[in-house]
Amino acid sequence: MEGSIVALRKAQAAADRRGFLKRVAAITIGALVAIVPSAAGLVVFLDPLRRRSRSSDLVRVGSIDQLPADGRPRRFAVLAAHEDAWNRVPQRPVGAVYLRREPGSDRVDAVSAVCPHAGCFVTFQEQEGLFSCPCHGSRFERTGERIDPARCPSPRALDALATELREQRDETGQPIPGPGGRPRQEIWVRYQSFRAGAPAKIAVE
Repeated sequence: MEGSIVALRKAQAAADRRGFLKRVAAITIGALVAIVPSAAGLVVFLDPLRRRSRSSDLVRVGSIDQLPADGRPRRFAVLAAHEDAWNRVPQRPVGAVYLRREPGSDRVDAVSAVCPHAGCFVTFQEQEGLFSCPCHGSRFERTGERIDPARCPSPRALDALATELREQRDETGQPIPGPGGRPRQEIWVRYQSFRAGAPAKIAVE
């Protein structure tokens, strides 16, 4: 009789262990089933955060015919489509640049209109032929280099930007003639913002 009771207790304990393991397995599987869709949704939710703004792509600023042939800089507003985490805003102002045509050639240089010292906008003084910052007095050559670097508040020259010339074309894809019959050249700029107050040119994403 006693042996039967012991055997029964052992069988009951084994059954309890199996039941416990089954419950643990069920809870684990249920948790995984709940987590996987949530994780997938989280990835979809956060994915836009990994996408960079498109305002740093090349944007059309103007045409080479708009630039003085004597090398004087001219200011242009930069309009570009901007895409943040979840929204896309077409053609909004993102900044301003100064474009300068190298005398006697089609080379175009671009510098940001933002002073690297504290982020104020510089202006080009026609009479003096130089850039000046109205906030703290930084002065720059028409090429963007600092004037008197030892005393200039700006820690670096005006930030140069990459440019590209492209033939302007009509709706049929044919080049649009400019002065002298040559195809009209559009100026495209890779506009970027850079950290103010830093001696090095550090892009701001």
